[in-house]
Amino acid sequence: VNQVANLTLVSSACDMVSTAYASAKDSHPYVRSVCDAAEKGAKSVTEATASCVQPVLTTLEPHVAAASEYASKGLDKLGETLPLLQKPVDQIISDTKELVSSRVADAKDAVSS
Repeated sequence: VNQVANLTLVSSACDMVSTAYASAKDSHPYVRSVCDAAEKGAKSVTEATASCVQPVLTTLEPHVAAASEYASKGLDKLGETLPLLQKPVDQIISDTKELVSSRVADAKDAVSS
């Protein structure tokens, strides 16, 4: 999970979502109340579930470790194959807009010639 979270694309996307969420909470007192209640509910469920799930997690730990190692290797390979994962969302959006603009301009030039 940490390896995925540390990918530039994922990290920047999480930052954007976090900023949007904070902005939404600040937009209106009712929205803040609903978000606060949802956060408290999620925290309570997480705390209640953690103690119940712990014995299962202990049993599954060797399997989870093996799966994690396999996923880590796959993620490394994916990172090599898709350099896009190392770019922030803003740069990807900007690059995409630039590419589309360039293609549209090329198409206009081809049509008008």
